[in-house]
Amino acid sequence: KTMRKVIVAKGDGIGPEIMDATIKILKASNAKIEFEEIEIGEKIYLSGNTAGIPKDAWDTLRETKLFLKAPITTPQGGGYKSLNVTMRKAMGLYANVRPCKSYHPYITTKHPNMDLVIIRENEEDLYAGIEHQQTDEVVQCLKLISRPGCEKNYSLR
Repeated sequence: KTMRKVIVAKGDGIGPEIMDATIKILKASNAKIEFEEIEIGEKIYLSGNTAGIPKDAWDTLRETKLFLKAPITTPQGGGYKSLNVTMRKAMGLYANVRPCKSYHPYITTKHPNMDLVIIRENEEDLYAGIEHQQTDEVVQCLKLISRPGCEKNYSLR
């Protein structure tokens, strides 16, 4: 098997610790993966890049199409836009798919027969980021949900 390049962003806060452990596990599995790290998140925001990601990092992501990302911080205030939401929209990652399966009898659980998938829409609703300040004390956020957005998720079933 040939090696596959995976772009890695260690992120902020507990992100580097989580990513280091993840990479250690992947390396121990002898997966045919090579890692290339990009810098995104708080350090990039605070350097003056209000998107939180440099252009060359976008180019690398679009080229490889494999991305392993740890938690990142969006600084509060100052007009910074969430990089998570920006990435979802730019890359068409409209659904967060979470399989939930019980490992009974190996793990004791109240729900031994659980086997379901939760699908959460990632681009609309509050993720659309349509907000404006009405007064000094009131900010309004619109929750827009479209038929096409719902139908994209419906098609995943």
